Amino acid sequence: MHNNKFTIEQLNKFAENTLVSNLGIEVIEIGDDFLKGKMPVDHRTVQPFRILHGGASVALAESLGSLMANMLVENPQTHQCVGLEINANHIRGVKEGNWVFGNCVPLHVGRTTMILEIKITNEENKLVCISRLTIAVVEIK
Repeated sequence: MHNNKFTIEQLNKFAENTLVSNLGIEVIEIGDDFLKGKMPVDHRTVQPFRILHGGASVALAESLGSLMANMLVENPQTHQCVGLEINANHIRGVKEGNWVFGNCVPLHVGRTTMILEIKITNEENKLVCISRLTIAVVEIK
């Protein structure tokens, strides 16, 4: 498996002034076969009932998955990874004022596609959402 070496600081800097930073998403740990991040459950990420919005969970999942895929791409000078399809099952709610944590692992790393699984948990490490992201590896033009 390829792992183009990035630091946590580089990944968080790369995400500045994007949806990722606007939602408060931060990368917190990088491993050989995983990427972890966190997101606040606050005014940016809740629905009107003041619990975590499902779309915010999907945004966290796709953000972590896309970052990890671009770390794993074989030829980062000529190819980049973009989301092709994502699904998510929302398991439990999280109240405003808390944090959620995403753990992304690759299930398939190919030349033209990748599949990643992202599990989102609450502060008690209980499953909040599970998502699977399919990535297209495309040539940079």
